[in-house]
Amino acid sequence: MDAEPLKPLHPSGAKPRSLRALLALSRVSHLPTVWSNCLAGWWLGGGGNFAKLPLLFLGVSALYTGGMFLNDAFDVDFDRQRRTERPIPSGAISLSAVWRWGLAWLGLGALCLIAMSKTTGALTLALLLCIIIYDATHKVVTASPWLMGLCRFWVYVIAGSAGADGVNGGPIWCGVALAFYVAGRGYLAQHERSRGRVSYWPLAMLAAPICFAMLINAAEFRIPAMWVSLVLALWIALWVRTIFQAAEVNVGHIVSGLLAGIVFVDWLAVAPLCPHWLSCTFLILFGATLSLQRFVPAA
Repeated sequence: MDAEPLKPLHPSGAKPRSLRALLALSRVSHLPTVWSNCLAGWWLGGGGNFAKLPLLFLGVSALYTGGMFLNDAFDVDFDRQRRTERPIPSGAISLSAVWRWGLAWLGLGALCLIAMSKTTGALTLALLLCIIIYDATHKVVTASPWLMGLCRFWVYVIAGSAGADGVNGGPIWCGVALAFYVAGRGYLAQHERSRGRVSYWPLAMLAAPICFAMLINAAEFRIPAMWVSLVLALWIALWVRTIFQAAEVNVGHIVSGLLAGIVFVDWLAVAPLCPHWLSCTFLILFGATLSLQRFVPAA
């Protein structure tokens, strides 16, 4: 979804304008999908350890927010030429302030996660490295969607380390499936400024979580996985259908919808052994993502 010009919410206040700039920089509409990543990874890691969840959620949210701030800081020259509605080129906030905010969020996130355990701390350093490399290179490296997917993979593994069983095959392999989905969405997003023909091959990557779920789940575990796979498949089809139907495609609209689909990917990862309360939580996070996208651009 293309970002709308950042206008003051009322004529007399600089603070509302600054608040809107901070929300746009943080891509706050992404955060419910980050929380669903944490829930899925934690559950796949054995759940339990409820006392660790506040630090997990705060730490990963802070890292993601810091990464989003630095994304705009690194992209400032590009945005000044092509996306003048973004907070820095529009004058809503200074470049130096964005750097300070971004680094502060990253520092807070790292401290929270390192405090959880040595394993979580080591995994956090890997995520930090991926975030910084992605922010610095995503406009010049065509394979950058894989870095985006790798960041989400590390979120799964970090969340798994907070579970009672720790890191195991569940968060690792389900994290790989999520990485394919996120990378596929990222390749579609590379066409975001274009309304012409879009390549079809990234669509196959969106189906990776469904293929993986059908591969690893058998007997009675396959039934719930099939139902959630159907939900995910219908959601993907709803948003990508215009790629086949229209000569001009609004890619920004598609990738915003696919962003919300990340919650369904997380739900599918835990579907075979998912209690009702956890399913309800994923549905709430899905609704929260859609609601936030109405007020704060996803891109």
